[in-house]
Amino acid sequence: MLQLYAIPVSLYSAKTRILLRHKGLMWEEIAPPGGYGSDEYKTVVASGNLPALRDGDLLIGDSEAIAEYLEERHPEPPALPWDPVARARVRERSRFHDTRLEPALRTLFPHLPGRPSAPEGFVEARGVEINARLAQLAALIGADDTAGLELTLAECGFPITFAWIDALAPIMGFEVRWPDFVTAYRRRIDTLAPVAEELDQYRPRLANFLAAGD
Repeated sequence: MLQLYAIPVSLYSAKTRILLRHKGLMWEEIAPPGGYGSDEYKTVVASGNLPALRDGDLLIGDSEAIAEYLEERHPEPPALPWDPVARARVRERSRFHDTRLEPALRTLFPHLPGRPSAPEGFVEARGVEINARLAQLAALIGADDTAGLELTLAECGFPITFAWIDALAPIMGFEVRWPDFVTAYRRRIDTLAPVAEELDQYRPRLANFLAAGD
């Protein structure tokens, strides 16, 4: 059975679980020894990344590398279209999540409830950046009228980041402007079975994590 080093509230762990569900794969979830970022965990996964996947003799970190591996190792049901143009657009959208939208959100994590307060104007500026990234995402989606009609590698990360944005905006005090294209895209992907199943479990975990102020 596949083994997944993950923690319940990890955004990228949730991204990988969505793909595992889509592929119909079974996995055992393992907490990182010593905790996330620990020296002990880095003796297992040198990069310290979460998630990390063990499949037999293979141990690989980074959610995007895991996703590409699972797509090649278990091609059915597919998570990449066959058409090269469509595949390129899926990869572009997936990279945009990992390198643009999610990092803009992650800058808020050091200032979550229970952690040091953000400097004056910091949260407002991050809200502006998040809205700019959402506008860019709308342009990407608008160029691809198939976006979100079925699950691809690109649809695994966005639902969880959107849930984080929903949760943080009211408690941290920034305004979110959801472009129409993004709202429609979100509605489509949230109804996909692997996404809906993960969100049903993830949203309560996220709420409890934020309430605890860890």
